[in-house]
Amino acid sequence: MDRVDFKPTAFPQFTGGDMDEAADAYAAAPLLDCLLRELAEPTGEPGVHRLRASGRLLRVRGTRRPFGAEAHTDGTWHPLTHPELITLAAGELRRFTGVANPGLPAEMTDSRDVVAALLRARARTSPPADPYLRSEQSLVMGHPYHPAPKTRGGGPVAAWLPYAPEAYTRFPLELLAVREDAVVEEGDTTALDALGQAPPGYRLLPAHPWQLRLTGTRPAIRDAFADGRLVRLGPTARPYWPTAAVRTLYDPEDDLFVKFSLDVRITNDIRRLWKHDLLKMRSTDAATAAAFAARPGPAVWLSDRGYRTAGFAFEELAVLVRDGLRGHLVPGATALLAAALVEGFDGSPLDRLTDPSAWWAAYLRQVVPPVLDAFARHGVVVEAHLQNTVVAVDDAGLPVQALFRDAEGVKLLPGVTREAGWERLVYCLVVNHLAELAALLAERFPGADPWPAVREELRRCGTDHDLPEVAALLSSPTVPGKTNLLLRWTGADGADARYVPLPNPLAGARRPARG
Repeated sequence: MDRVDFKPTAFPQFTGGDMDEAADAYAAAPLLDCLLRELAEPTGEPGVHRLRASGRLLRVRGTRRPFGAEAHTDGTWHPLTHPELITLAAGELRRFTGVANPGLPAEMTDSRDVVAALLRARARTSPPADPYLRSEQSLVMGHPYHPAPKTRGGGPVAAWLPYAPEAYTRFPLELLAVREDAVVEEGDTTALDALGQAPPGYRLLPAHPWQLRLTGTRPAIRDAFADGRLVRLGPTARPYWPTAAVRTLYDPEDDLFVKFSLDVRITNDIRRLWKHDLLKMRSTDAATAAAFAARPGPAVWLSDRGYRTAGFAFEELAVLVRDGLRGHLVPGATALLAAALVEGFDGSPLDRLTDPSAWWAAYLRQVVPPVLDAFARHGVVVEAHLQNTVVAVDDAGLPVQALFRDAEGVKLLPGVTREAGWERLVYCLVVNHLAELAALLAERFPGADPWPAVREELRRCGTDHDLPEVAALLSSPTVPGKTNLLLRWTGADGADARYVPLPNPLAGARRPARG
């Protein structure tokens, strides 16, 4: 029987088991996180929660990654299988919202089955030797507060597994040539011209092979192949590595990131490069890059330099060019995906720690000030969640730099109100990012309290930038938690964030003593 061992940082309560048991545990944890955040309230008894819609009691073990769910029925506790947990969640959602959604339970099942396929693929494949690539390809569980974080559109495994970062894959791009009169581009896309040789009168356009298989037979693209506006040139000379975002790929030799449309739902959205986003991306990216360039210190914005596409398939064939790492990294530093630190991967600097205090202080010093500075001085709201943050560490594993990415998620004031921008900043930076790492450190180092250091760093930055919002945050009883379960159940747009108030761990954190 296939067996798998969990990383201790991901599931410390689980020491091993077969692939199906492992997949169930990986899939149950984020679904339980969503249920407890959005549809339940604690009873006061450890691990026991009351579901708001039905009044049923739900008991779990663990805190950071809940497991072992049980429902109280007929006077006793009954363990829930993963299908039973999905049924329970769907019933609560119907009662709570008054609407049905048969599609989301299918996504939850698909997400669990994807995890099972990923675990089997990882068991027979070696991870990349490069620690940065290894960190990008480590997220087997994924978003800890999404009900179906690993869904791949419900298609057969053979359709998506060759392109899955979590399966340690790499693959060449499909290289197309677009007739010059059909090319649409903006910004700096010259890196694409080095990928091959275009015929006279054409420009190179790389395509994600999965996206081309999904969209290549649609009339606009099929007709363009037929009449010669679009020509297949074959695969690129070198493979690209898919990163945690799935549709963003990296070539370490050319130090180049390319981001594609992907007509597949991943977490909340169909992951196309939407035309309205592309048309405003250059101005958004320029404002963000200027904000980072204006401040001292090593923090970096990885610029989305430009995009290229075909006018007859603007969104389907779009490709975005993003800055690589090497020209920005502090000399001698190693880049690591912040989300990977939370989920765990071989080579994580957290595995070397015996006391997290100095590491955590250094981490906060690199990550927090650039985000608050961009907001305070430039009206830029960076989407600094775990998957958009890369942290560089020195040889001792100490954080020495933060690199932020993804102009698509950036908001600019006054395009959004200051209040809405600040709420988004607090959710992304504090709730999605720092709270996850703080919970991990508290779990791995019993007795450690990471929150006073967070409070002190925020207080210092708030004073430096005269940000009254920081003082309000430090005294607020709640912080905003995004409601991904309700968003998906009600079919809301993924960008239409809605929040539920969560207890604010900063409000109870004492300032660290000063020596």
